[in-house]
Amino acid sequence: MQNTLLSRKPHQPKPGQVFLEHLVLARARVHEACGPARHALAMMIAGEMAGPVFWVGAQWDPARLHGPGMVRFADPGRFTFIHARRPEDILWTIEEVLRAGIIPLVVGDLAAPPGLTPVRRMHLAGETGAREGRVTPLGLILTPEGGGAGVESRWHMAPDHGPAHSTWKLTRQRARQDPPQSWDVRAQGKGFSLAPPAK
Repeated sequence: MQNTLLSRKPHQPKPGQVFLEHLVLARARVHEACGPARHALAMMIAGEMAGPVFWVGAQWDPARLHGPGMVRFADPGRFTFIHARRPEDILWTIEEVLRAGIIPLVVGDLAAPPGLTPVRRMHLAGETGAREGRVTPLGLILTPEGGGAGVESRWHMAPDHGPAHSTWKLTRQRARQDPPQSWDVRAQGKGFSLAPPAK
């Protein structure tokens, strides 16, 4: 029986955006981050990317990212904030930014998960942007509890801080290529490290 694990071909790393050491998000696709620390996770991802970030949210939502607090994760000067008047405008803006293929990361801050049709449209827009634009874009939607249909992957993050440390619990709830799994994310110096969950 032939051993299919051995090959003469050079190892090819999984394509996509690497974050937190070895986790990967497929480019030209839309992923979901949920849970109480979803904004921190989005900024960790942005911090490991180069170029501008478009952050799309609701005009009526009084919550805003705080520049001095962002510095720990990413340069606030890279962010452009767009405040949409209607929920459907948030989805439309994400789609158009992905289709343009000139912004590496677009984040949509949503009050609830979108339906399957808007997510499919965003995937198609990301593929168009990758084919016709200057960069292969990445889409990230933020939802309080998760559940977006058709997303490439879903990640949940929650704070688990202590008196002397900053730690988050990160769980990959679903992904097309990888099984569910959990990690501890720890702040270390100016960066973050990934470890199996503490027993």
